[in-house]
Amino acid sequence: MPPPSPSQNQLLAALPTAEFEPLASHLELVTLALGDLLYEPGGQLQHAYFPTSAIVSLHYVMEDGASSESAGVGNEGVVGISLFMGGNTTPSAAVVQTAGHAYRLDARFLKAEFFRAGLLQRVLLRYTQALMTQMAQTAACNRHHTVEQQLCRWLLLTLDRLPSNELVMTQEMIANMLGVRREGITEAAGKLQRAGFISYRRGHIAVLDRAGLETRVCECYAVVKTELNRLMSDVRYRQDLVAGDR
Repeated sequence: MPPPSPSQNQLLAALPTAEFEPLASHLELVTLALGDLLYEPGGQLQHAYFPTSAIVSLHYVMEDGASSESAGVGNEGVVGISLFMGGNTTPSAAVVQTAGHAYRLDARFLKAEFFRAGLLQRVLLRYTQALMTQMAQTAACNRHHTVEQQLCRWLLLTLDRLPSNELVMTQEMIANMLGVRREGITEAAGKLQRAGFISYRRGHIAVLDRAGLETRVCECYAVVKTELNRLMSDVRYRQDLVAGDR
């Protein structure tokens, strides 16, 4: 099986050859295992990560150990926006939610390329706005919508980043992501399973009826997806042109 390609990450794939080539030799393919901690709250970030098949959860950990996800990052984005936004550290943590691969880029090189003010800068800023939308919508969703709606949102956003309809995830892990009690996830997942939308066994969730999940989800999923598509629509167009030229 050939190794993952940088073009499997949408941000890297959006760059024309002239802007991608300076990055190519600095990109390091890494394997990310479930539960790997990419950065801790307050720690200095040394690398940015461009996932190809892995999914990384950005979440906040409270003093009592409780945590809640603020956003997820898959092949549509990059982990480590504080590097080019000027902060260098963040109060959140980044933990691998789904094992897979990513391309790692040294922080100093990323910042140097960002401040050249080419297409890379515009792509990263567009993605940052989409990520901020996801964070804000997640906060609103967690406050105003049912656990079942939150679970549907989380499942659909995760599916969008995966090549299959199966997730390796325990109910306890999902509860930690959403910041709710495990009993709430058990009840919500049970309703979805009885409706025939998902099947669940020993930490594996298979989505059987995506359209069914979309009938149960709140508006938050569509808001996040629509904003990402809006911000990156012309970027994807340039990506298609580049792919056609190769």
